[in-house]
Amino acid sequence: MTPPSKGQTGWRRIVRAAGYSMDGLKAAFGSEAAFRQLVALNLMLIPASFFFSVTAVERALMIAVCLLSLVIELLNSAIEAVVDRISLERHPLSKNAKDMGSAAQLVGLCMIATVWVLILLG
Repeated sequence: MTPPSKGQTGWRRIVRAAGYSMDGLKAAFGSEAAFRQLVALNLMLIPASFFFSVTAVERALMIAVCLLSLVIELLNSAIEAVVDRISLERHPLSKNAKDMGSAAQLVGLCMIATVWVLILLG
């Protein structure tokens, strides 16, 4: 089934796409504990970045890696939803897909730690 926005152009398509994006954020926040935890982490780290004496570029990088973790979690959650939609049976490929999404988030969290430590101690 083709979404209603696919045949549209201009502002109407942008407004519908924004609505779908908001639906995705609401779904993630409502059903994914990991997403809520990352939002909480971001609500602490992003304001904290303004209390350190760092350059604008360094602050932007500190904030960017925090926001990237949310992007990674949204993609991870989407992968998990698709895998579960296909089948709830245990299958090696399903496990690999979910584990790789989780690994991506681990890398993202390591990026946050690395960037923040290097900037603050550098």
